Amino acid sequence: MAVTADSTTAPRPAALTSRTGAAAVTTALLVLVAALALLDITQGTASVGAGEVWKALTGRADAADASVVVASRLPRMTAGLLVGAVLGMAGAALQTVSRNVLASPDTLAVNAGSYLALGAVAVTGTSLPILASSGVAFVGGLAAAAVVLGLSGLGTGTVRLVLAGSALALGLGSVTEGMLLLFPEQTEGLYRWNQGSIGQNGFDGVVQMAPVALAGLVGLLLAGRRVDALSLGDDAARGLGVPVRSTRVTVVVLAALLSASAVTLAGPIGFVGLCAPALVRPLARRFRAFARNRAHVPVAGLAGAALVLGSDVALRALVSADSAVRVPTGVVTSLVGAVFLVVMAVRAKDTSEAAAPDRLRIRSRKVFVSTLSVLVLALVGVTVASVLLGDSKLLLGDVANWAQGTAGRTVTFVLDTRVPRVLAALLAGAALALAGTLVQAVTRNPLAEPGVLGVSGGAALGAVLLVTTVPAAGAWGVAGAAFAGAAVTAVLVFGLAARGGFPRNRLVLVGIGFQAGTTALISLLIVLTDPFNATKALTWLSGSTYGRTMPDVLPLLAVLVAGCAVAAVRRTELDLVALDEDTPRLLGMRLAPGRLALLTLSVLLSATAVAAAGTIGFVGLVAPHAARALVGRRHVRVVPVAVLLGALLVCTADLLGRTVIAPAQLGAGLMTAVIGTPYFLYLLVRSRR
Repeated sequence: MAVTADSTTAPRPAALTSRTGAAAVTTALLVLVAALALLDITQGTASVGAGEVWKALTGRADAADASVVVASRLPRMTAGLLVGAVLGMAGAALQTVSRNVLASPDTLAVNAGSYLALGAVAVTGTSLPILASSGVAFVGGLAAAAVVLGLSGLGTGTVRLVLAGSALALGLGSVTEGMLLLFPEQTEGLYRWNQGSIGQNGFDGVVQMAPVALAGLVGLLLAGRRVDALSLGDDAARGLGVPVRSTRVTVVVLAALLSASAVTLAGPIGFVGLCAPALVRPLARRFRAFARNRAHVPVAGLAGAALVLGSDVALRALVSADSAVRVPTGVVTSLVGAVFLVVMAVRAKDTSEAAAPDRLRIRSRKVFVSTLSVLVLALVGVTVASVLLGDSKLLLGDVANWAQGTAGRTVTFVLDTRVPRVLAALLAGAALALAGTLVQAVTRNPLAEPGVLGVSGGAALGAVLLVTTVPAAGAWGVAGAAFAGAAVTAVLVFGLAARGGFPRNRLVLVGIGFQAGTTALISLLIVLTDPFNATKALTWLSGSTYGRTMPDVLPLLAVLVAGCAVAAVRRTELDLVALDEDTPRLLGMRLAPGRLALLTLSVLLSATAVAAAGTIGFVGLVAPHAARALVGRRHVRVVPVAVLLGALLVCTADLLGRTVIAPAQLGAGLMTAVIGTPYFLYLLVRSRR
């Protein structure tokens, strides 16, 4: 009996080891965060080193040094601690409750929803105190998270959640960017704020947001036992008396509250909520103490604080002090997060099906001819309307006189600027639609398109890099830079996702990771080269055809003609490649070279479209889908219909952007994102059924 008593009362060695190891790891994290915090205080533009900082903290510094430390550096360090901690805790809570390792404030579009809500308030000219702003951000972020979770479901796989969140974030971001372009005075500074910066002027913001963050943390800790029960499975949790649905809703609300406090204080600091829990997850497998939610959430908060402060310290160590002041911390964390997302996508096991994206549909020749005729007539009508309508309305006679060279000076000026814009929209839409058709056929992925796969982002990065460093670059130079950026991105994306025959999950996740990385690099270029001209950058990234000339259109025209010719010649090969892996091989086709050639052509089409009309998303997704629904899956019919649909969509979007709110204008990319986002989400819902 004595032995039995000893065995039941004495702690087991494994338990002791777990507690001791967890305590040691927690202590090491605290020491790391403290060291980064002290190092962060010593960095800045003013010549205030560690000695002066110590004197300021002990009250022995002169007034100037004390002012720098107390008014700028201490608030910056404290904001970094608070923002990193709340984002890490929010990400850990979301990943636990959804049983999804890619859930975070970024992938659930919480940050995008908060950004839109704050932008909408800014447009009205209303100036809100920081607590009220936090409430607005909380409502917007919670609404976005509810939409994403409703579309993707909880615990139904990583990809669906990331796709729904990324698509919704793109759509919400497009709406917000439109407001920034339409109301530049009311939203001044909002674009820079959206990049995420922990720089502060005093402690006011930190003091007001700290209680909000504390309330969110206390709520998560109180719900810790119920969340632990959820990890056993819904049925087991219900058997233990845990209300599954209300627990999940509570945790999502608390996570949104934490994220809203961080967004209000420092803007969206990207991917901290994704990376911080991932750093703690291996520790939870080794030390059982960290597996419990009440320990896991605070430790993830420490990891998040270390990530934010470490990013800020690394930025100021690698970049000159003057430049580091202008670079938002969120750009650095977004780059780190993009790399992490790509690594996760490559390492994750892809369980997606390899079936063809759509059912085989057979349409009659009469249906095809009728559809083609209607589209041609519609495209002619939209083109004529685009040429005639705008800030100055013209007649067909004016166009005829301009073509003959007999028009007046005013009409000549209007048409000389308007016709290249119309052509750029038509050709860019057609090129993106053809590129999307080729990519979807080669990868047999219904969600693949140049924007989702990061190819458009790479092209935009190459073009922006050349434009910001060589302002005098011509149209062919910009097109070449865009192609180089798209080619490098495509090689990386397709190379990393090629294992297993381009499985849809891995391909799309890798593409989204690269899209996030290129977006962060573009923001970095804009901030470093032209920090006070965000409108020009927003105009380019919104897919605007403003200021296009005929030389800008010529490279796109040449590539589009070549692309259509290649697609026509290889139409049978496209049909076979889109079926499965085995049929082309049985017929003696060499898949690898054919795929490479078609993907290269799609990259070239995407790059020249971006160079001519900026970043335009979802055209390569919507047009091929609609074409297959109208005329079946034979590419001899799909290609011309998709090209016409793409041209029609972008030209219509450009026309609406120029006329509906004239004299103000919105880029075609913003309009297509508003149209394409619901369609993309609809495809996710349909595939879920």
